[in-house]
Parts: sequence; structure tokens; C-alpha cells
Amino acid sequence: MGGDSGIISILCGRQEDFRQQEVICAEERAECSRTVMPFLGQDWRSPGWTWIKTEDGWKRWEFCGDYPEENNNINLQLLNLNDQDPYTPENCAFSTNKSEKEEFNNVAKTQYFYRDKWIYVQKGSTRERHGYCTLGEAFNRLDFSSAIQDIRKFNYVVRLLQLIAKSQLTSLSGAAQKNYFNVLEKIVQKVVEDQYNPRLIRDLLHDLSSTLCKLLERFILVGNINIWICRLEAILSWQEQLMNLQINPQLGNSLKFCDMPFHMQNNIFHRFSDAWDIINLGQLNQTLHVLSEDRHLWKTLCKYHFTEKMFHQHLILTEKGVVDWKQMFFRLQKFYPKREEYGDTLHLCRHCSILFWKDCQLALIFKDSGHPCTANDPSRCLTPVSPQHFIDLFQF
Repeated sequence: MGGDSGIISILCGRQEDFRQQEVICAEERAECSRTVMPFLGQDWRSPGWTWIKTEDGWKRWEFCGDYPEENNNINLQLLNLNDQDPYTPENCAFSTNKSEKEEFNNVAKTQYFYRDKWIYVQKGSTRERHGYCTLGEAFNRLDFSSAIQDIRKFNYVVRLLQLIAKSQLTSLSGAAQKNYFNVLEKIVQKVVEDQYNPRLIRDLLHDLSSTLCKLLERFILVGNINIWICRLEAILSWQEQLMNLQINPQLGNSLKFCDMPFHMQNNIFHRFSDAWDIINLGQLNQTLHVLSEDRHLWKTLCKYHFTEKMFHQHLILTEKGVVDWKQMFFRLQKFYPKREEYGDTLHLCRHCSILFWKDCQLALIFKDSGHPCTANDPSRCLTPVSPQHFIDLFQF
């Protein structure tokens, strides 16, 4: 009996020691719960992130100082939500409320997620990385909402949305589709406020509505049919806003286009790369109409977009035996794609397979390549990505 009591006392003492050690470990975890671990990997397949140690483990952290205060508040809310136990009775009661649940999803899936400046284009599985990057994931993670605020990137984003609307809409995930229409709504708001290039957005909405009508007739769209009907109604509402858009005349005593000398007006006409800009400007008065019908102008436009070989295959002559360059242009664009140029585009690094937005100002001032690249000279590894090339990158 004496031996048994001694063993019991020893076990109780060890149990008490274990409890004290657990308390000490818990205090240490609480003290270092916000320890920041910068991880800068040299492996080109995983450039590295900055991580924060929490009670639930290491979590990725991103600096939000360059974003508006609204986004900062959202990120703080997300950090608080991540620290809480998602299965507590309070959170379960919170999820039962539909309106609050939708608000939570909007914060967690759109405002917080879509603000990356670069992504790794994964096309296959390796020992270090498994899976691949899809078109929807790339569209979600790249910051297209901020890109449309830059006039150099605006036409690029619109063209990309138009290509997605024509052929890739059904390949997007539910979150990507939601982000797609959020970006589209911001584009329409910008055009209504700034009155910038409404014709381009009209073409985009026309192609998108035509695609949705065809998909609805064939029952191909995945998801709630009521959601797609609401989206189609929103598109029709946006089209009506653009149809009723009135361009405000500029007030002041500044020099107007019609007051410029004839040779200056002709020089400006020759700098247009869009045929409809030439035609619309030529409808202002008789003098501009004469300039817009100039044969040399349309010949220059044809040579800019197409090659000599294409000319011989679709040659159009007038009754006098002279080449009708204006009619040739509209005929050639039916068979061949026009040349596309943008003020700024996405870039692909051939060394590390990273797709990113390049900040020209930072590149000039700080010699920043715009992404974590391990190449000796990252500028030589960059390739501009056209909207069609962007979609082709994710065709597996």
C-alpha cells in the first residue's frame, strides 16, 4: 500500500508539472502570435510571401498601405474574423441571417481577394507545386478593378472582357463571374461619369447580352437561372444608360478642333487607328467630311492594320480602276484581325512564368520589375501579353 501511494504521488506531481508547462507554452504562443516571418525564397517557382504566426498557424500577410482606407478597414475585419473560431455559436447564428451572410461573402471574396499585382501561371504539377492556374483564378487575383482607373489600361481591360464574353464566360467559376460583372459595373460607371469612349462599352455590352441570350436558350449556364436573368436585366439597364448619355460641350475660350488650320486637322486624322473615330469626326462639318474621305488616309490605315499580301487577295476597284481603300479596309477586317495597341498591358516573365501589371513609374524610379524575379536582368525576360494571349495562356 505504501508503494502504491508513493507511485500515485509521483504521478500527481508529474501531472502538475505538465500543466505548468502547458500554461507556459500557451503564454509563449500568445506573446509570439503576431510574429512576422518574412520568407524570401530563391526558388523561381515560389518567390515567397510574408507570413504572420497566429494561434491557428502561419497565415499569409500583405501590406495594405497603398490602398484606400476602406480596404484597410476590410482587411482588419478579416484578420479579426480569422482569429475567431468559425464554429462558435455566435458565428453559426450569424450565418443563418441571409443578408449578413451575403455581406460577409462580399467582403471576403471580392474586396479582399482581388488585389494582387502578379500571379504565377501554373500549367502543370511539380514536386513543389501541384495543380494549375485557371482563367477564372487569374481574373480573380489580378487587380482589374484598379486597372480600369488607369486610362492606359482601360481599353486593354475592356477588350479582355469582350473576348471573355464571346467565348470564355462559361469557363469562369462562380466567384470569377461575380467579379467579372463587378468590374463591368465599374466600367459603365466610369464611362457615364467621365464620358470616355462609350462606343467601346456599347460593343462590349452588345456582345455580352447576345452571348447570354444564346446560353439561356440552350440552358448551358451553370447556377441559379434567376441570377443570370438579373444580370441580363442589369446589362439592358447599362445599355439604356449609354444610349441616353449626352456628351457635355466644353466651355471656355480655348482653341477647338474645328478652329485649327486645315493641315493640323489632317495631321490629327492620320494619327487615328480606329476607322469609326475617323467616320464620326467627319460628320461634324463639310470640311472634316472631306478630310475623312481622303484616299491617302484610308490607304495609310489599311497598311497599318494589314499586310500587302492581304491587299492582293481582297482588292476592290472603283469604276475608274482606282483602288477603293475605304471599302477595302472594312472588307479586310471581316477576314483578318486588326492590329491592336494599348497604352499598358499585362506582362509575362519568361524566366519565372509570372503574369503581372508593370508599373512604369516605379520601373523608372526604383528599377522595379513589378514582380519578385530572380533573373539577373528581369527587363529582358518580359513579354507584353495581348488580351487574346492572356486567354490562350490558360487553354490546357
